[in-house]
Amino acid sequence: MAHLRIGMVVGEASGDILGAGLMDALRHKFPDATFEGIGGPLMIAKGFNSLHAQERLAVMGFLEPLKRLFELLGIRRQLRQHFSENKPDVFIGIDSPDFNLTLEGQLKEQGIPTAHYVSPSVWAWRQKRIFKIARSVDLMLTLLPFEAAFYEEHEVPVKFVGHPLADDFPIDVDQVAAREALEVPLDTTLIALLPGSRGGEVKLLGDVFIKTAQWCLQKNPKLKFIIPAANAQRREQLEQQLAANPELPIRVLKGQSKLAMQAADAVLMASGTTTLECLLLKKPMVVAYKVAPFSWAIISRLLKTKFVSLPNLLADKELVPEILQEKATPENLGKAIMHYLGNTDAATNLKREFVTIHEQLRCNASEQAAQAIVQLVESKKAQENV
Repeated sequence: MAHLRIGMVVGEASGDILGAGLMDALRHKFPDATFEGIGGPLMIAKGFNSLHAQERLAVMGFLEPLKRLFELLGIRRQLRQHFSENKPDVFIGIDSPDFNLTLEGQLKEQGIPTAHYVSPSVWAWRQKRIFKIARSVDLMLTLLPFEAAFYEEHEVPVKFVGHPLADDFPIDVDQVAAREALEVPLDTTLIALLPGSRGGEVKLLGDVFIKTAQWCLQKNPKLKFIIPAANAQRREQLEQQLAANPELPIRVLKGQSKLAMQAADAVLMASGTTTLECLLLKKPMVVAYKVAPFSWAIISRLLKTKFVSLPNLLADKELVPEILQEKATPENLGKAIMHYLGNTDAATNLKREFVTIHEQLRCNASEQAAQAIVQLVESKKAQENV
Protein backbone atom coordinates (compact mmCIF):
# COMPACT_ATOMS: atom_id res chain seq x y z
CA MET A 1 0.00 0.00 0.00
CA ALA A 2 2.03 2.93 -1.27
CA HIS A 3 -0.74 5.41 -0.54
CA LEU A 4 -3.50 5.02 2.02
CA ARG A 5 -6.80 6.91 1.79
CA ILE A 6 -8.74 6.90 5.04
CA GLY A 7 -12.28 8.08 5.72
CA MET A 8 -13.02 9.14 9.31
CA VAL A 9 -15.95 10.71 11.14
CA VAL A 10 -15.78 12.05 14.70
CA GLY A 11 -18.63 13.83 16.43
CA GLU A 12 -17.21 15.06 19.73
CA ALA A 13 -14.10 16.66 21.21
CA SER A 14 -13.02 13.36 22.78
CA GLY A 15 -13.20 11.75 19.35
CA ASP A 16 -11.06 14.54 17.92
CA ILE A 17 -8.32 13.66 20.42
CA LEU A 18 -8.51 9.98 19.48
CA GLY A 19 -8.60 10.81 15.79
CA ALA A 20 -5.53 13.04 15.96
CA GLY A 21 -3.59 10.34 17.80
CA LEU A 22 -4.66 7.71 15.27
CA MET A 23 -3.66 9.96 12.36
CA ASP A 24 -0.16 10.35 13.82
CA ALA A 25 0.21 6.59 14.31
CA LEU A 26 -1.01 5.79 10.79
CA ARG A 27 1.20 8.45 9.24
CA HIS A 28 4.17 6.90 11.03
CA LYS A 29 3.51 3.77 8.97
CA PHE A 30 2.29 5.56 5.82
CA PRO A 31 3.70 9.11 5.63
CA ASP A 32 1.62 9.93 2.53
CA ALA A 33 -1.70 8.78 4.01
CA THR A 34 -4.62 11.18 3.46
CA PHE A 35 -7.64 11.60 5.71
CA GLU A 36 -11.09 13.06 5.06
CA GLY A 37 -14.63 13.02 6.39
CA ILE A 38 -15.54 14.96 9.54
CA GLY A 39 -12.84 15.91 12.01
CA GLY A 40 -12.25 18.38 14.80
CA PRO A 41 -9.67 21.16 15.16
CA LEU A 42 -6.87 18.85 16.32
CA MET A 43 -7.32 16.61 13.28
CA ILE A 44 -7.67 19.55 10.90
CA ALA A 45 -4.41 20.98 12.21
CA LYS A 46 -2.77 17.73 11.11
CA GLY A 47 -4.09 18.08 7.55
CA PHE A 48 -7.47 16.37 7.85
CA ASN A 49 -9.95 17.38 5.13
CA SER A 50 -13.23 17.95 7.00
CA LEU A 51 -16.23 18.01 4.68
CA HIS A 52 -18.53 19.32 7.45
CA ALA A 53 -17.97 21.10 10.75
CA GLN A 54 -17.56 18.64 13.61
CA GLU A 55 -19.80 20.64 15.96
CA ARG A 56 -22.80 19.91 13.72
CA LEU A 57 -22.65 16.31 14.99
CA ALA A 58 -22.06 17.24 18.65
CA VAL A 59 -25.60 16.75 19.91
CA MET A 60 -26.61 15.27 23.25
CA GLY A 61 -29.70 13.94 24.95
CA PHE A 62 -32.98 12.94 23.31
CA LEU A 63 -34.52 16.19 22.10
CA GLU A 64 -31.58 17.93 20.41
CA PRO A 65 -30.92 15.11 17.92
CA LEU A 66 -34.63 15.11 17.03
CA LYS A 67 -34.59 18.86 16.44
CA ARG A 68 -31.60 18.47 14.12
CA LEU A 69 -32.71 15.20 12.55
CA PHE A 70 -33.07 16.42 8.96
CA GLU A 71 -29.70 18.15 9.05
CA LEU A 72 -27.98 15.07 10.49
CA LEU A 73 -29.63 12.77 7.96
CA GLY A 74 -28.54 15.13 5.17
CA ILE A 75 -24.93 15.14 6.35
CA ARG A 76 -24.86 11.36 6.55
CA ARG A 77 -26.40 11.04 3.09
CA GLN A 78 -23.77 13.39 1.64
CA LEU A 79 -20.97 11.43 3.32
CA ARG A 80 -22.34 8.14 2.00
CA GLN A 81 -22.43 9.53 -1.52
CA HIS A 82 -18.96 11.06 -1.24
CA PHE A 83 -17.33 7.87 0.02
CA SER A 84 -19.26 5.76 -2.50
CA GLU A 85 -17.87 7.86 -5.34
CA ASN A 86 -14.41 8.24 -3.78
CA LYS A 87 -13.88 4.93 -2.04
CA PRO A 88 -11.33 5.04 0.77
CA ASP A 89 -9.11 2.07 1.68
CA VAL A 90 -10.89 1.99 5.03
CA PHE A 91 -13.56 3.96 6.87
CA ILE A 92 -13.26 4.54 10.63
CA GLY A 93 -16.12 5.87 12.73
CA ILE A 94 -14.88 7.24 16.04
CA ASP A 95 -17.49 7.11 18.81
CA SER A 96 -20.86 8.82 17.92
CA PRO A 97 -22.42 5.38 17.33
CA ASP A 98 -25.94 6.61 16.52
CA PHE A 99 -24.52 8.50 13.55
CA ASN A 100 -21.60 6.31 12.56
CA LEU A 101 -22.91 2.75 12.75
CA THR A 102 -25.55 3.33 10.06
CA LEU A 103 -22.97 5.00 7.80
CA GLU A 104 -20.50 2.21 8.44
CA GLY A 105 -23.12 -0.38 7.49
CA GLN A 106 -23.94 1.46 4.24
CA LEU A 107 -20.27 1.66 3.26
CA LYS A 108 -19.56 -1.93 4.23
CA GLU A 109 -22.30 -3.04 1.83
CA GLN A 110 -20.29 -1.36 -0.92
CA GLY A 111 -17.18 -3.35 -0.09
CA ILE A 112 -15.40 -0.64 1.92
CA PRO A 113 -13.66 -2.04 5.05
CA THR A 114 -15.13 -0.43 8.16
CA ALA A 115 -13.92 -0.07 11.72
CA HIS A 116 -15.46 1.56 14.77
CA TYR A 117 -13.21 3.08 17.43
CA VAL A 118 -14.68 3.26 20.98
CA SER A 119 -17.42 0.78 21.77
CA PRO A 120 -20.89 2.05 22.62
CA SER A 121 -22.09 0.80 26.03
CA VAL A 122 -23.78 -2.16 24.38
CA TRP A 123 -22.53 -4.41 27.20
CA ALA A 124 -24.48 -2.31 29.72
CA TRP A 125 -27.84 -1.77 28.01
CA ARG A 126 -29.62 -2.09 24.67
CA GLN A 127 -27.61 -5.24 24.05
CA LYS A 128 -29.53 -6.06 20.87
CA ARG A 129 -27.47 -3.33 19.19
CA ILE A 130 -24.77 -5.97 18.89
CA PHE A 131 -26.56 -7.35 15.81
CA LYS A 132 -26.42 -3.98 14.04
CA ILE A 133 -22.76 -3.60 15.00
CA ALA A 134 -22.00 -7.06 13.58
CA ARG A 135 -23.63 -6.07 10.29
CA SER A 136 -21.97 -2.66 10.17
CA VAL A 137 -18.32 -3.12 11.07
CA ASP A 138 -15.46 -5.37 10.07
CA LEU A 139 -13.59 -4.49 13.26
CA MET A 140 -14.46 -3.00 16.64
CA LEU A 141 -11.65 -1.23 18.53
CA THR A 142 -12.31 -1.09 22.28
CA LEU A 143 -10.65 0.98 24.98
CA LEU A 144 -11.52 -1.40 27.82
CA PRO A 145 -10.79 -5.14 28.11
CA PHE A 146 -14.24 -6.24 29.34
CA GLU A 147 -15.75 -4.63 26.23
CA ALA A 148 -13.59 -6.85 23.99
CA ALA A 149 -14.74 -9.93 25.92
CA PHE A 150 -18.38 -9.03 25.20
CA TYR A 151 -17.72 -8.79 21.44
CA GLU A 152 -15.78 -12.05 21.44
CA GLU A 153 -18.76 -13.77 23.06
CA HIS A 154 -20.91 -12.53 20.17
CA GLU A 155 -18.29 -13.41 17.52
CA VAL A 156 -17.76 -9.83 16.38
CA PRO A 157 -14.15 -9.12 15.25
CA VAL A 158 -12.61 -6.98 17.99
CA LYS A 159 -9.28 -5.61 19.17
CA PHE A 160 -8.68 -4.20 22.65
CA VAL A 161 -6.21 -1.35 22.12
CA GLY A 162 -6.02 0.16 25.61
CA HIS A 163 -7.09 3.60 26.78
CA PRO A 164 -5.30 6.77 25.62
CA LEU A 165 -5.77 8.33 29.05
CA ALA A 166 -3.78 5.48 30.55
CA ASP A 167 -0.97 6.33 28.13
CA ASP A 168 -1.11 10.00 29.10
CA PHE A 169 -1.26 9.65 32.88
CA PRO A 170 1.93 8.75 34.79
CA ILE A 171 1.93 5.67 37.01
CA ASP A 172 3.29 7.72 39.92
CA VAL A 173 1.23 10.80 40.75
CA ASP A 174 2.85 13.96 42.10
CA GLN A 175 0.45 15.15 44.79
CA VAL A 176 2.93 17.74 46.08
CA ALA A 177 3.12 19.51 42.71
CA ALA A 178 -0.68 19.61 42.48
CA ARG A 179 -0.97 21.12 45.94
CA GLU A 180 1.65 23.72 45.16
CA ALA A 181 -0.23 24.65 41.98
CA LEU A 182 -3.47 25.07 43.97
CA GLU A 183 -1.71 26.66 46.96
CA VAL A 184 -2.92 23.94 49.33
CA PRO A 185 -0.69 23.32 52.38
CA LEU A 186 0.94 19.89 52.38
CA ASP A 187 -0.33 19.05 55.86
CA THR A 188 -3.99 19.66 54.93
CA THR A 189 -6.42 16.75 54.67
CA LEU A 190 -8.17 17.59 51.42
CA ILE A 191 -11.32 16.11 49.89
CA ALA A 192 -12.31 16.86 46.30
CA LEU A 193 -16.02 17.03 45.48
CA LEU A 194 -17.03 16.41 41.85
CA PRO A 195 -20.84 16.47 41.56
CA GLY A 196 -20.74 16.37 37.74
CA SER A 197 -20.34 18.65 34.75
CA ARG A 198 -24.00 19.01 33.72
CA GLY A 199 -26.57 21.23 35.34
CA GLY A 200 -28.90 18.33 36.12
CA GLU A 201 -26.14 16.41 37.87
CA VAL A 202 -25.14 19.38 40.01
CA LYS A 203 -28.77 20.08 40.84
CA LEU A 204 -29.24 16.55 42.20
CA LEU A 205 -25.81 15.96 43.76
CA GLY A 206 -24.31 19.38 44.51
CA ASP A 207 -26.36 20.07 47.60
CA VAL A 208 -25.96 16.45 48.78
CA PHE A 209 -22.17 16.73 48.46
CA ILE A 210 -22.15 20.04 50.38
CA LYS A 211 -24.19 18.43 53.17
CA THR A 212 -21.78 15.51 53.10
CA ALA A 213 -18.92 17.96 53.69
CA GLN A 214 -20.85 19.30 56.70
CA TRP A 215 -21.26 15.77 58.04
CA CYS A 216 -17.55 15.04 57.61
CA LEU A 217 -16.58 18.29 59.34
CA GLN A 218 -18.51 17.20 62.39
CA LYS A 219 -16.16 14.22 62.55
CA ASN A 220 -13.01 16.17 61.68
CA PRO A 221 -13.23 20.00 61.79
CA LYS A 222 -9.79 20.35 60.17
CA LEU A 223 -10.87 18.97 56.79
CA LYS A 224 -10.74 21.16 53.66
CA PHE A 225 -12.73 20.73 50.45
CA ILE A 226 -12.42 21.79 46.81
CA ILE A 227 -15.01 21.65 44.03
CA PRO A 228 -13.85 22.09 40.42
CA ALA A 229 -16.61 23.79 38.42
CA ALA A 230 -16.77 22.50 34.83
CA ASN A 231 -17.68 25.92 33.41
CA ALA A 232 -19.00 29.36 34.36
CA GLN A 233 -22.60 28.12 34.58
CA ARG A 234 -21.70 25.29 36.95
CA ARG A 235 -19.60 27.68 39.04
CA GLU A 236 -22.57 30.01 39.48
CA GLN A 237 -24.82 27.06 40.29
CA LEU A 238 -22.40 25.71 42.92
CA GLU A 239 -21.89 29.12 44.50
CA GLN A 240 -25.66 29.50 44.84
CA GLN A 241 -25.81 26.13 46.59
CA LEU A 242 -22.94 27.15 48.89
CA ALA A 243 -24.50 30.53 49.73
CA ALA A 244 -26.56 28.99 52.54
CA ASN A 245 -23.37 27.76 54.22
CA PRO A 246 -20.69 30.44 53.68
CA GLU A 247 -18.71 29.24 56.70
CA LEU A 248 -17.85 25.88 55.11
CA PRO A 249 -14.18 25.46 54.09
CA ILE A 250 -15.11 24.66 50.47
CA ARG A 251 -13.25 26.33 47.64
CA VAL A 252 -14.71 26.42 44.14
CA LEU A 253 -12.18 26.14 41.31
CA LYS A 254 -12.47 27.22 37.69
CA GLY A 255 -12.15 23.85 36.00
CA GLN A 256 -8.95 22.04 37.02
CA SER A 257 -10.74 18.79 37.90
CA LYS A 258 -7.66 16.69 37.22
CA LEU A 259 -5.51 18.93 39.41
CA ALA A 260 -8.16 18.87 42.15
CA MET A 261 -8.21 15.07 42.21
CA GLN A 262 -4.43 14.90 42.05
CA ALA A 263 -4.14 17.16 45.11
CA ALA A 264 -6.83 15.39 47.14
CA ASP A 265 -6.56 12.66 49.75
CA ALA A 266 -9.96 11.28 48.74
CA VAL A 267 -12.62 12.11 46.15
CA LEU A 268 -16.42 12.11 46.29
CA MET A 269 -17.71 12.12 42.74
CA ALA A 270 -20.60 11.54 40.39
CA SER A 271 -20.49 8.36 38.35
CA GLY A 272 -19.11 8.96 34.86
CA THR A 273 -15.98 8.86 32.74
CA THR A 274 -14.13 11.07 35.24
CA THR A 275 -13.99 8.08 37.58
CA LEU A 276 -11.43 6.59 35.19
CA GLU A 277 -9.25 9.70 35.57
CA CYS A 278 -9.56 9.38 39.34
CA LEU A 279 -8.46 5.74 39.10
CA LEU A 280 -5.47 6.68 36.94
CA LEU A 281 -4.56 9.30 39.56
CA LYS A 282 -4.72 6.48 42.18
CA LYS A 283 -7.15 8.37 44.40
CA PRO A 284 -9.53 6.69 46.85
CA MET A 285 -13.03 7.55 45.68
CA VAL A 286 -16.67 7.23 46.59
CA VAL A 287 -19.02 7.17 43.60
CA ALA A 288 -22.54 8.57 43.80
CA TYR A 289 -25.32 8.49 41.25
CA LYS A 290 -28.69 10.17 41.37
CA VAL A 291 -31.32 10.85 38.71
CA ALA A 292 -35.03 11.61 38.74
CA PRO A 293 -37.07 8.67 40.13
CA PHE A 294 -38.81 8.02 36.79
CA SER A 295 -35.48 7.93 34.94
CA TRP A 296 -34.02 5.58 37.56
CA ALA A 297 -37.01 3.24 37.18
CA ILE A 298 -36.16 2.93 33.48
CA ILE A 299 -32.35 2.80 33.84
CA SER A 300 -32.38 0.21 36.61
CA ARG A 301 -34.48 -2.13 34.46
CA LEU A 302 -32.30 -1.69 31.37
CA LEU A 303 -28.94 -1.98 33.13
CA LYS A 304 -27.27 -5.35 32.53
CA THR A 305 -24.17 -4.91 34.69
CA LYS A 306 -23.49 -5.43 38.40
CA PHE A 307 -21.76 -2.05 38.70
CA VAL A 308 -22.06 1.48 37.33
CA SER A 309 -18.57 2.90 37.94
CA LEU A 310 -15.63 2.18 35.65
CA PRO A 311 -13.22 1.15 38.46
CA ASN A 312 -15.61 -1.61 39.54
CA LEU A 313 -16.44 -2.62 35.97
CA LEU A 314 -12.73 -2.90 35.16
CA ALA A 315 -11.99 -4.91 38.31
CA ASP A 316 -15.21 -6.96 38.02
CA LYS A 317 -15.63 -6.49 41.75
CA GLU A 318 -16.50 -3.69 44.15
CA LEU A 319 -13.27 -1.78 44.54
CA VAL A 320 -14.95 1.52 45.40
CA PRO A 321 -18.30 2.25 47.08
CA GLU A 322 -21.19 2.94 44.70
CA ILE A 323 -23.93 4.78 46.58
CA LEU A 324 -26.97 5.24 44.37
CA GLN A 325 -30.27 7.09 44.36
CA GLU A 326 -32.03 7.32 47.74
CA LYS A 327 -29.02 5.74 49.46
CA ALA A 328 -26.87 8.74 48.43
CA THR A 329 -27.37 10.58 51.72
CA PRO A 330 -24.83 12.82 53.45
CA GLU A 331 -24.37 10.24 56.22
CA ASN A 332 -23.79 7.30 53.87
CA LEU A 333 -21.46 9.26 51.62
CA GLY A 334 -19.67 10.77 54.60
CA LYS A 335 -19.06 7.42 56.26
CA ALA A 336 -17.56 6.03 53.06
CA ILE A 337 -15.22 9.01 52.63
CA MET A 338 -14.13 9.01 56.27
CA HIS A 339 -13.36 5.29 56.04
CA TYR A 340 -10.54 6.07 53.62
CA LEU A 341 -9.21 8.89 55.79
CA GLY A 342 -9.19 6.72 58.90
CA ASN A 343 -7.91 3.53 57.30
CA THR A 344 -4.57 3.95 55.59
CA ASP A 345 -4.36 0.23 54.77
CA ALA A 346 -7.63 0.38 52.81
CA ALA A 347 -6.42 3.42 50.87
CA THR A 348 -3.01 1.80 50.18
CA ASN A 349 -4.55 -1.47 48.98
CA LEU A 350 -6.94 0.41 46.72
CA LYS A 351 -4.09 2.38 45.16
CA ARG A 352 -2.26 -0.89 44.50
CA GLU A 353 -5.32 -2.23 42.66
CA PHE A 354 -5.51 1.00 40.64
CA VAL A 355 -1.86 0.68 39.57
CA THR A 356 -2.57 -2.85 38.28
CA ILE A 357 -5.55 -1.63 36.23
CA HIS A 358 -3.57 1.36 34.92
CA GLU A 359 -0.83 -0.95 33.66
CA GLN A 360 -3.44 -3.18 31.96
CA LEU A 361 -4.92 -0.19 30.13
CA ARG A 362 -1.55 1.32 29.18
CA CYS A 363 -1.07 -0.30 25.78
CA ASN A 364 -0.08 2.62 23.50
CA ALA A 365 -3.65 2.84 22.23
CA SER A 366 -3.07 4.91 19.08
CA GLU A 367 -0.30 2.58 17.89
CA GLN A 368 -2.37 -0.52 18.64
CA ALA A 369 -5.38 0.92 16.83
CA ALA A 370 -3.28 1.91 13.80
CA GLN A 371 -1.76 -1.56 13.58
CA ALA A 372 -5.20 -3.18 13.74
CA ILE A 373 -6.48 -0.86 10.98
CA VAL A 374 -3.53 -1.69 8.74
CA GLN A 375 -4.07 -5.42 9.27
CA LEU A 376 -7.75 -5.00 8.38
CA VAL A 377 -6.91 -3.20 5.13
CA GLU A 378 -4.22 -5.73 4.20
CA SER A 379 -6.52 -8.69 4.85
CA LYS A 380 -9.29 -7.17 2.72
CA LYS A 381 -6.91 -6.48 -0.15
CA ALA A 382 -5.55 -10.02 0.09
CA GLN A 383 -9.09 -11.41 -0.17
CA GLU A 384 -9.73 -9.26 -3.25
CA ASN A 385 -6.61 -10.61 -4.94
CA VAL A 386 -7.49 -14.27 -4.39
